[in-house]
Amino acid sequence: MLTRADLYSLEEYARLRPEFRAQVIAHKKIRRVALGPNATLHFEDALTVQYQVQEMLRLERMFEPEPIQQELDVYNPLIPDGGNWKATFMIEYPDEDERRQRLARLRGVERAVWVQVADCPRVHPIANEDLDRETEDKTSAVHFLRFELTSAMVDSAKQGAAIRMGIEHPEYSAEVTLAQAVRESLAGDLQ
Repeated sequence: MLTRADLYSLEEYARLRPEFRAQVIAHKKIRRVALGPNATLHFEDALTVQYQVQEMLRLERMFEPEPIQQELDVYNPLIPDGGNWKATFMIEYPDEDERRQRLARLRGVERAVWVQVADCPRVHPIANEDLDRETEDKTSAVHFLRFELTSAMVDSAKQGAAIRMGIEHPEYSAEVTLAQAVRESLAGDLQ
């Protein structure tokens, strides 16, 4: 978990922001998994969360301890704890009408996402622990997912086993084997 001591002051962040931002953008590239043309998993960790908090503090000009702690309390749950992966799941259709139609047909898609380490069973996520993101009419374009892994999965991932991810929904399916850089980055989250 991040604490206030892990954050830069507003002044320090203003000075370091270009370099820090470039570092985070490069880091995020190896933590992004496209599942077909319209769905993406963005895996979070301490660095991605720190960047989000720093940007919020910068935007809102927060420097008082209490609002800073509130931001940390909101974002810290997105940091994996060593036995899981946490991701922002995004469904993206550029055309607004198509997006509205697809989101209506993709209800439950967040529960149809899966990860698989080596030959271990597929793991489906615990979705949207913060609030429900689905109505009777449609699903949200953004979901927050937590994939809980067994110790065998953690060990296999850390030893370099193949990791596959996908979606198995009646209206959308995709499957991918992670590239080495992505696999290594995600394995680095595990203890």
